[in-house]
Amino acid sequence: MRVAENLNAALHGLLDDDPTAYVLGEDILDPYGGAFKVTKGLSSRFPGRVIGTPISEGALTGVAAGLALTGNAAVAEIMFGDFVSLAFDQLCNFAAKSVSMYGGRLPLRMVVRCPTGGGRGYGPTHSQSLQKHFVGMPGLSLYEMSPFHDNRAVLATMLERGEPCLFFEDKILYTRPMDRVDPPFLLRRDGDLAVVDIRDSAERPDCMVIAPGGMAHRVLAAMRSLLVEQEIRTRLLVPSRLYPLDADALLPHLADVVVVAEESTAGGTWGSEVAHLLHARVWERLRGPVRLVHSRAAVIPTAAHLENEVLVGESTIHRAVREALRG
Repeated sequence: MRVAENLNAALHGLLDDDPTAYVLGEDILDPYGGAFKVTKGLSSRFPGRVIGTPISEGALTGVAAGLALTGNAAVAEIMFGDFVSLAFDQLCNFAAKSVSMYGGRLPLRMVVRCPTGGGRGYGPTHSQSLQKHFVGMPGLSLYEMSPFHDNRAVLATMLERGEPCLFFEDKILYTRPMDRVDPPFLLRRDGDLAVVDIRDSAERPDCMVIAPGGMAHRVLAAMRSLLVEQEIRTRLLVPSRLYPLDADALLPHLADVVVVAEESTAGGTWGSEVAHLLHARVWERLRGPVRLVHSRAAVIPTAAHLENEVLVGESTIHRAVREALRG
């Protein structure tokens, strides 16, 4: 099953299981079924609870928050995650604050889906990774889709938190298979974490890379080349929840060299938050500072060969690991 199919099945399951659940967004109704076909079939099966909206991210996010505020569950789709910035006020001034500003904890079951990231040739305004702009907002949780986490379980976890959640979905993942890790690597799970190690290796890894789901395939490619070319053993950790991050869950898997890879540009990022948390807890166990890997500080071009020069790729991660090991 591909990631988009898994997510579609998760949305079908939610609407099937919860009669108070709604899905809303632009162009999500059949026969179109959304820009990336993730909502295909939903409106035909659940008429009345799948709502096509005008082209207004602020409006559709406000409606979703209102539905959640009155006891329903709401999943809103931003067609391209770049435009979640147009819903910033509804998310950060209304939805996130509504959880706690009425004199007591008020459950607000709301998920805003944000197709994000480059690699598809969509150009500067449809290819960004804006996760960092929402890190640290009280009452707002951030998750990222992963090929190693079942979306039905992730969706249930987000709604159970009882607070608005942003779900960043790297667009390049939609066509990729679920749970596929080729030899010599082995995938296992430890709670919220997906952990990828070298199969049958009892040796401690030389380096650990922490990355969100959209970066996983690039990290795995770098891990393979590092192993084949230089016999460097690397471990990959992929958390489902980006913020608030459970840093203590990372510690049992820790290597003494750590790299954090993300697609956003540098400056005030999720990766910076991870580095800060690890420094505060385990600085004495690390060989050096956590090394951060980002895309270049530039708009994302449309042409593939130029886009590849801007976005984080296998070679960038490969080089960062080697440099971190050299200290």
